[in-house]
Amino acid sequence: MMRFSLTLLFMMFSVATFAQTDALRQKHYNVKDGLALEGYDPVSYFDGKPAEGKSSLSYSYKGVTYHFASQVNLTKFKTEPDKYEPAYGGWCAYAMGENGEKVKVDPETYKILDGKLYLFYNFWTNNTLEKWNKNEQKLKDAGDRNWTKIVH
Repeated sequence: MMRFSLTLLFMMFSVATFAQTDALRQKHYNVKDGLALEGYDPVSYFDGKPAEGKSSLSYSYKGVTYHFASQVNLTKFKTEPDKYEPAYGGWCAYAMGENGEKVKVDPETYKILDGKLYLFYNFWTNNTLEKWNKNEQKLKDAGDRNWTKIVH
């Protein structure tokens, strides 16, 4: 009986923890109506050309939904989701590094750095990717610290 009670307690704690994780990700990730990357396929960035995903090829990972341009890309994502998810929850990498702010992005302004997808604000002649490139390591280090503070 004691073993059953401990197992049940562990299962309840695990479900609550996962639910909190999903809610935390939904709160802090750059999503609109639960959809990340404005519907762009996260795997497509690694192929060198961002592509809009299809709602018929949708997958939710820890509370965040992504669309995919092909079944192949969906399968790749399911195999290694952490590889393909954007850094800083999909917020502007420059802003995260500069001051820890969550700033919207242009989903077609991006950089792959050390196997990770970084997105940038690029509106009204203000392309923050250019600023990022001038001081990349410092901004990345600061962005990593700032993002850790946000999600923990």
